[in-house]
Amino acid sequence: MHLLDLLAARAEPAAAVLMTVTRRCPLACAHCSTASSMASEQIDAAVLKRFVGTFTPADRPEYVLLTGGEPLLRPRLVRELAERVREVGGRTQLLSGMYFAAGGRIPVPVRRAIDAVDHFAASVDAFHEREVPRAAVLRVLRQLLDEGKDLSVQLTGRTPDDPYLREATEDIRRELDDRVPVLVTVVRRAGRARTWLPEPGPAAGHRSTVPVPCSLAAWPVVCFDGTVVGCCNQDVVDAAALGRLPDHLRLGHIAHDGWAAIRERLLERALLRGIRAFGPRHLASLAGAGCDGYCAACVNALGEPGAAARAEAVLERPGVRAVERQIARLTREGGAETFLRRYGTEGYRELAALGHVTGGAQ
Repeated sequence: MHLLDLLAARAEPAAAVLMTVTRRCPLACAHCSTASSMASEQIDAAVLKRFVGTFTPADRPEYVLLTGGEPLLRPRLVRELAERVREVGGRTQLLSGMYFAAGGRIPVPVRRAIDAVDHFAASVDAFHEREVPRAAVLRVLRQLLDEGKDLSVQLTGRTPDDPYLREATEDIRRELDDRVPVLVTVVRRAGRARTWLPEPGPAAGHRSTVPVPCSLAAWPVVCFDGTVVGCCNQDVVDAAALGRLPDHLRLGHIAHDGWAAIRERLLERALLRGIRAFGPRHLASLAGAGCDGYCAACVNALGEPGAAARAEAVLERPGVRAVERQIARLTREGGAETFLRRYGTEGYRELAALGHVTGGAQ
């Protein structure tokens, strides 16, 4: 299971679900988008297992991404969830901050959890390195790689031209023999980073009224409290926690909704279909609603009942539905390249293909 498999699936609505196993984390990284700590909340394990228990071989996500906080603080739960997903034919990925790597060994419960998931991803950045040395992380990854584990690294810099990114990618490639893909991102103004990262200026692409499809609305996200939202933007997750989530982005709650209901709402809700095909700003423009930002158009402009109703009416026109289907087809055909062009970091996008073998896994 290679990173490119996951990125290509971004073009397929409901191909995956992101599940927050816990918001707790033993690290205190300055850029943490969730502002996690050991005092943060976490949902009851039984509720998470109940939701995964609604997956069936005939109706389940292809991928389940386990995240946090630090999901490996609950290694037994991770293992149980991964085993259930595998039983019904799905696959799992886990993203870890590698808190345990500083100790020089992998604790047995953590190792069992890592063994249970199909793909293991490690976060590497200057902020993590203040608490967990990169060399220690790479030693653990090298051990797992040599044992045949499918891996990837999520590398984060301050800006696309951050010298740290160049130095770190060279180190990762050398130590892991160019066999592990690297997804390079930059810090977003969310969580703790909101207190020190300057607000970005308006992006030219976001002011355009041409269609700019949104793949962030392709997969449902299970939030810290079990609320399920239709977007993986951290601002949307935060809005759910504050009770400010617009109706079109609220898909349900895993305490009483199963996968079938969540999937149907994600696929059939008109506004979400339109956002995936045209992007929220263009859709808001079609509805006659103005907005200064791409994501703001989704949360604010399309969150207004009047604008939402007008957008839904536009989306039901036969010609618009035909264009929607055509854009969705082109997005799927673009595969991982579509996602990397839109969200990858320029100059590093090709690193996502490291270790990929055509026609098979890494």
